[in-house]
Amino acid sequence: MKSLGIAPNRKLGQNFLIDDNFLDALIRLADVKPGDRIIEVGPGFGALTSRLLKTGASVAAIEFDRKLATWLRMTYANRGLCLIEGDACRVDIASIYGIDTPFRLISNLPYSAGTVIVANMLSLKTPPSEMFIMLQKEVAMRFTAKEDTDEYGALSIRIQSMYTVELVKTAPPQMFHPRPEVDSSVLRLTLRPDAPDAPRFRNLTRLVNASFAHRRKKMLKQAGAVFGLAQVENAMRTLGIDPDIRAEKVSGAQFLRMADLLRASGTVTPPFSGE
Repeated sequence: MKSLGIAPNRKLGQNFLIDDNFLDALIRLADVKPGDRIIEVGPGFGALTSRLLKTGASVAAIEFDRKLATWLRMTYANRGLCLIEGDACRVDIASIYGIDTPFRLISNLPYSAGTVIVANMLSLKTPPSEMFIMLQKEVAMRFTAKEDTDEYGALSIRIQSMYTVELVKTAPPQMFHPRPEVDSSVLRLTLRPDAPDAPRFRNLTRLVNASFAHRRKKMLKQAGAVFGLAQVENAMRTLGIDPDIRAEKVSGAQFLRMADLLRASGTVTPPFSGE
């Protein structure tokens, strides 16, 4: 870092994973096979990247920091790395391997953009078959949260409608440079065979975003403002959901069934401003 004149950028969420034993364990747990198509976001100095390349996988890494990208290109391009320089929140992910080509996301995600990156993956025509990712622990708790908990929200439902989510490992601050102020968690997200298709997922997204717009308010009025009050109340009563309930007490499965009922009744509306 000194030779390149680089200091960790807090705004970019740069906390570099430096524990070799932990990195080796991640590769074993990820079970990467030769020929696997991997996307890595935020490769940093390539600690994980180099190990992924050694498995014989095809690796495409997205790096925003220009100095790091230059170093990665010099160090790993001749080892087969496809380096994409840019903002992972804006890069056309589908074009990397092809819009219909399955791939896996394996990354120590930047703290500053991890949630957005994962949310963007959900909307791809061909979302990752698996995401093996590290995030700050509090974000990981939102990914795994169940109804009637503080962490449960629209993102929890959207992710769990598409993926089964498993907590794999926890990483304490001393495994990083610089040390973050929080623990990190490794999650495995496996694409569900019954994952909703794009139209169903968009409608679910509109419903949960509306329902959680204000957590302390009743779900009926909030969802009704987008889909129609009568239609939402009818759907809730059909599913045995109390119209006076708050969104945080409704399960993801109930939300998906409700979104399907509203779509079947013709109450799909254009995305509202909170999407």
